[in-house]
Amino acid sequence: MTLPNYFLADLPPEAALTPAIITEACRALKRNREIYLSGRTTDNVVRLLDRVAADWLDPQFPFRQLALEQGPAALQLSRATLADGLDSWFRQVTRTNLETLLAQELGPAGRLDEMVASPAEAQTNRAALAVAPELLAHFTAGNLPVPALSSIAFGALLRSAQFVKCASGAELLPRLFAHSIYQADPKLGACLEIATWPREREDLESALFHELDCLTVTGDDSTLAAIRHQLPPFVRFVGYGYRVSFAYITAGVLSGLNAGRIVRRAATDVAAWDQLGCLSPHLIYVEHGGGISAEQFAEKLAEELARREETHPRSPLPVELAATITSRRAFYEIRAAHSPETKLWRSPDSTSWTVVYEADPRFQASCLHRFVYVKGVTGLTEALQAADPVRRHVSTVALAAPEDKAQAMATELARWGASRICQLGHMQQPPLTWRHDGRPPLADLFRWADWEMAPDES
Repeated sequence: MTLPNYFLADLPPEAALTPAIITEACRALKRNREIYLSGRTTDNVVRLLDRVAADWLDPQFPFRQLALEQGPAALQLSRATLADGLDSWFRQVTRTNLETLLAQELGPAGRLDEMVASPAEAQTNRAALAVAPELLAHFTAGNLPVPALSSIAFGALLRSAQFVKCASGAELLPRLFAHSIYQADPKLGACLEIATWPREREDLESALFHELDCLTVTGDDSTLAAIRHQLPPFVRFVGYGYRVSFAYITAGVLSGLNAGRIVRRAATDVAAWDQLGCLSPHLIYVEHGGGISAEQFAEKLAEELARREETHPRSPLPVELAATITSRRAFYEIRAAHSPETKLWRSPDSTSWTVVYEADPRFQASCLHRFVYVKGVTGLTEALQAADPVRRHVSTVALAAPEDKAQAMATELARWGASRICQLGHMQQPPLTWRHDGRPPLADLFRWADWEMAPDES
């Protein structure tokens, strides 16, 4: 399958981008939005996204086939891992879930289409319209494709023209998703642009910034700070920076056959997207006193990761990343040789997976790529004290707890700082409606306009 040159990212490598090209692309997007998109109903776009997502779940869909042919090399993921990740996301993009998201963010239906009053607003003779950005841009990260796909879907829901600047080497999946939208609806596709350029091309970024209404950026904190500094004051900025996640397993769920299920769920979280997302666990806290000890849990987790390697292998790594894992392993091998409080299990003859058990509960950032820590603790309080140095950066905590304790523990985790608490085994499968970093996925992007209606004087 040969992709037509609909987007800047489709151009051959020798095609040089200039600020003038970026400016004209932005203005074309805004013209197309005015002609093709601004008058559409929200329901029309919801139906389109539902149909495109269903196509992506079809094994015979050409864009899916191309993603699975070219994606493993481009993204350094195995075909099975990539297929599971895409299926997990596209299954979420349904009409029901999209309508639920809109209701969560906007309240009554139709608030992107016309002035609508909620029951509370009607009491004060008010109505409101959600006004979407005319031109919305996204700077995406290069570790995982799903955030970029979500950004495109959310922008389409708002009926904004969109310019997506992908990290170098990470444009394949956003391009294919954009092409699939273009194939389903060329007029909506004409309101999308996909591009990539080196970080040092500040001239291109400056041209883009002066045409925007809103910019979302996913990346490290230094990247966010630099871009925020460059933005004109009239551009709304929504940034998603460095985040870490971990899991907490209570003693009450580690008994009998259930212990094996918990181990398998933990392995799912470690193996999903090769542990590269901000929702992947760096470490797993295991509460003392269960049917198996934290050390035994680590050993069983290593056995399960070995089995996952047979069905969902981790992709081969560049030499420098493999060297980092080898060096980290060597450190813990030396420590384990001299202390019973450290143990290490690893894949033989490769860096495919690594499990480190430590009695010291202090939070330890993983080098990822299926390298995970297991640490024993007396309770949730000790775990949170140990993780306190990264409290401001914690995104997700996976919780495995008995039903009668789960709500209280989730409340404690939320008040401590976690913005998302989920079931173990679902860390990399957030619902479409999840509040990324504790913030609304759509409401950060638009502005409200209120209409104060004349009171009924009859």
